[in-house]
Amino acid sequence: MNFKEAVVTAVCISERKGEQKHPVEEVELKVDWGIVGDAHAGNWHRQVSVLSCDSVRTLQEKLPDYKLEPGAFAENVLVDGITVYRLPVGTRLALGETAEAEVTQIGKQCHNDCVIRQKAGDCVMPREGIFVKVVKPGFLKAGDTVRVIGEPENRANNSRKY
Repeated sequence: MNFKEAVVTAVCISERKGEQKHPVEEVELKVDWGIVGDAHAGNWHRQVSVLSCDSVRTLQEKLPDYKLEPGAFAENVLVDGITVYRLPVGTRLALGETAEAEVTQIGKQCHNDCVIRQKAGDCVMPREGIFVKVVKPGFLKAGDTVRVIGEPENRANNSRKY
């Protein structure tokens, strides 16, 4: 596997805001909406959150007695094989067989001190999670691939937009 391709290890949703995301078998990605059935979907720039397994592993080492399950960081898509926070804003991704998305934001401001930060003194999502908007519909499940299919013309766009 090269640096431009990853494997989806989990897809997660939460039915209501304020609840931890949990793994599901498959998600439907809808243009200008995000994941059908996820409480954070909507017509905005943070439709789907993506996090690398490497980011989770790094923090898991700090918490040997606390199991970080998929969805623990409020990520919708957990991937192995790409360090997602290194993808510039504007990067286009193929998600599974048919869906496509564009990176819109790297990291986010946290509004509350999460359980993970309280236990580990750190949380990776604010600096290593990314957000994408869906530009072509489809379905996504664990085992599918995520591929970089286009990079932004203006590399100066690689900024945190929060």
